Amino acid sequence: MNLANGSQLQTTKEKIVDFLLVMLGSFLIAVGSSYFIIPFDILTGGVAGVSIVISKITSIPSTILINVLTYSMFIIGALVLGKDFAYKTITSSIVYPLFVTILSEVPIVMDIDPLLASVYAGAFVGAGVGIVFRTGASTGGMDIPPLILHKYTGIALPSLVMLVDALTVIAGCLVFGIEKALVGMISVYVSSILIDKMLLLGGQQSKAIYIISEYYQEIEKEIHTKIGRGTTLVSGMGGYTKKERPIIFVVISQKEYPELNRLILHIDPHAFVVVSDATEVQGEGFSYQDRGGL
Repeated sequence: MNLANGSQLQTTKEKIVDFLLVMLGSFLIAVGSSYFIIPFDILTGGVAGVSIVISKITSIPSTILINVLTYSMFIIGALVLGKDFAYKTITSSIVYPLFVTILSEVPIVMDIDPLLASVYAGAFVGAGVGIVFRTGASTGGMDIPPLILHKYTGIALPSLVMLVDALTVIAGCLVFGIEKALVGMISVYVSSILIDKMLLLGGQQSKAIYIISEYYQEIEKEIHTKIGRGTTLVSGMGGYTKKERPIIFVVISQKEYPELNRLILHIDPHAFVVVSDATEVQGEGFSYQDRGGL
């Protein structure tokens, strides 16, 4: 097999994996909508939350409204935002309402507290959205109005997303009352946490460390020999002294940090050390996720 064919095979494999992940993510979102959001009238963001409000006013079933809103938003988004948007959104826009329709035919009665239902709704939806986002695709739905407004107004996208969600909550308050809206906020919060967790899934928790010391050569040598990590020397200058002073930059795993800390204190107790979390590190000495090998 030549290199071109191997590259093509890799690309095909990535597309298959991405498609399956979008299917999985859309299914999880549908589970959260069908078994928690709709039965408990949870005023969360997205198409499901909007459908609940409209259903209360019009008596049209939420499942039908989810289908209508999702497909309508996709068509509008494709016309206004172009082919790239349509390509990234079409799978989720088709399978999510389809899954909701199928799951509505398999009802599961959850005899649980609405607060607990809100937590599980956020967990399923957040996990599903996070999985879809990992593929670079979009879930469509109520993400589309902010994208369109952003295109024509230039207003920051996060602000527009917040505006759309706020309008949904306000409408929900008017229809259901403040208590339902407060319960829905729990779902939104849990969902945001799960989205972040899914986006960082597989990343190795590490520490990125800057060390400033007159004894940088000794510290650097000990890091190489005792911890077995490579380092980078960054040129720096003291703001007060105006003296050139190399800065050691090193990335280590969390379990290696106590050993490094003891090492630095032993050589130079007065060293200036800056430690920050590195949620994902790829390269030599750290795990690298080859998506093509999934």
